[in-house]
Amino acid sequence: MSKPACILLSQDDNVAVTTVAIEAGHVLPGGAPAAAKIDPGHKVAVRAIRQGEPVVKYAQAIGRATTDIAAGDHVHSHNLAFDEDRLSVSGLAQPETATAADKGRTFMGYRRADGRAATRNYIGIIASVNCSTTVCRAIAEAANRTILPHYEGIDGFVPIVHDQGCGMSSTGDGMRTLHRTIAGYTRHVNFGGVLMVGLGCEVNQLTLYGQSGAGASKRHFNIQDAGGSRRAVENALSILKEIAAEVGIMRREPISVSEIIVGLQCGGSDGLSGITANPALGVAVDILAGAGGTAILSETSEIYGAEHLLRSRAVNEDVAVKLDGLISWWEAYVAQHGASLDNNPSPGNKKGGLTTILEKSLGAVAKGGRSPLTAVYNYAERVTEHGLVFMDTPGYDPVSATGQVAGGANVIAFTTGRGSCFGSRPVPSIKLTSNTALYKSMEEDMDIDCGVIATGDASVSGLGRDIFDLIIETASGQKTKSELFGYGDNEFVPWHLGATL
Repeated sequence: MSKPACILLSQDDNVAVTTVAIEAGHVLPGGAPAAAKIDPGHKVAVRAIRQGEPVVKYAQAIGRATTDIAAGDHVHSHNLAFDEDRLSVSGLAQPETATAADKGRTFMGYRRADGRAATRNYIGIIASVNCSTTVCRAIAEAANRTILPHYEGIDGFVPIVHDQGCGMSSTGDGMRTLHRTIAGYTRHVNFGGVLMVGLGCEVNQLTLYGQSGAGASKRHFNIQDAGGSRRAVENALSILKEIAAEVGIMRREPISVSEIIVGLQCGGSDGLSGITANPALGVAVDILAGAGGTAILSETSEIYGAEHLLRSRAVNEDVAVKLDGLISWWEAYVAQHGASLDNNPSPGNKKGGLTTILEKSLGAVAKGGRSPLTAVYNYAERVTEHGLVFMDTPGYDPVSATGQVAGGANVIAFTTGRGSCFGSRPVPSIKLTSNTALYKSMEEDMDIDCGVIATGDASVSGLGRDIFDLIIETASGQKTKSELFGYGDNEFVPWHLGATL
């Protein structure tokens, strides 16, 4: 295959994206020479753009030129600024087709008593409040050391700890969000058993969660009732031995891929993320959705500027209106704190070639493929619809993924162009790089190199099918790089809303 030095994504675009560093004089699509050296992932004008005109990439406006730009000029923060304009959607591309063979595929998962399908078999030790986090960590460490060796069918004991649960109102958005998030983890299908541990006097009382379910595998107690921290650990180990005896007998069995729920994440994006890793993941999403599975697109602050593309794919007006409402809420939310949604691209994003939130968002929504949008959910709300759905979350990856897992995701697929390191137990996280240089420099953390699309060594469609295969293998128990390193105990970060009192 040919290895293009820069890519024109649409004939409507007035900028191309470099896949490698190009030198001054390099001939661009359209015939103009590059005016200077341009780094990989950055934009270069393929024709003249007058001051005030839209800069167009993905056949969509990513901002306006702040000065006259000549063909061959580097286009970035020095001559491109955020603008509210959106270009119209000119027809909907068809999603990648799921074949009969795709629809008939299975993964090796755990079938829970309530009929749900799990991809891992963990036991969770969940803190109700910051005050019980140290004890929860001590319990998990002791259980992994003394109980786990006796049960090869258990993946581990996971501490789910956080910095909330008290110093907050017992009513309002903050408490509702925290409760919904923790409740989602207590019932998460990848936890065969759960022990909740509270202090006893906190706002987020254990009684709010009941026993979290039936049977010996769902239990809770307070440290104050146990007589202190050390006694709490001893009490917990006694309980966990009972839970392990019930959970440890579980074995994997074939389950339809329609029961896979993938949370879609991207972090540390670069100029190639929307060209390689994100659209390749989108192909995998289309196949999974076509086979009856579910994918959760999130990060509302990072679809801003591309929300009209998702809206055009909504299955009905109710779904579209709910998405509109989220965008309006976020505009008011950031304004209340003296910020703008265009503040979102980080220094790393910009160094990698991204300039405005519009550009970042247009690349980010590619993770969702081209399937219809079937539902819109609040943060950490339980996902029940199949196909491509959207969940309202911030763009901050740990907070976003926490909401997806609470909603039922049993696999996370995470693209990165700068090198984000991440795990999210009890759910396995697959890492996909947008460029080959990153994959080679951080291969111990990354599962698939999507940079081969930019070099012409693979197609978006072909690599998308490879990602679909990896999702199935991961759901069946194959360890991801982040799992092998041990990520996931520190990435439970519920969205913090409301006043700290």
